[in-house]
Amino acid sequence: MESAEGVDDAVGAEMRAYADELRASFLRLQEEAPALHEKARAVQVTEKSEDGLISATVGARGDLVRLDIDPRVYRRPDSRRLADAITETVHRAADKARARVVEVFDPIIPADQMRAHLDGDLQRVLDDMAARMLGKK
Repeated sequence: MESAEGVDDAVGAEMRAYADELRASFLRLQEEAPALHEKARAVQVTEKSEDGLISATVGARGDLVRLDIDPRVYRRPDSRRLADAITETVHRAADKARARVVEVFDPIIPADQMRAHLDGDLQRVLDDMAARMLGKK
């Protein structure tokens, strides 16, 4: 049976190891992040609708940069269908742009952490950090 001191020493060693890992990650982030940030900001994704009549280009944050609508859409005037097709096309482009941003930062930020950050899921980020500090990840 392990003594309380032995357990405390093991937990302390895990916490020190995690702190060292965080320090190294932070230094790497400081060094590499500016270039990766510029690369991520330059991400643009273009998607076409299923019928090919709508083309939507979004930026890294899913913001609409360009929307092209083929004049043939007016052959079948249906504003609800057109609006739905535009929305769906923009959402697919935004999802792909988000995935590319995650890929850009993958060398320095684990994909799960980056997705949590982009989702604004602070609780998931904090839970992950706590699990790592306790040696559960």
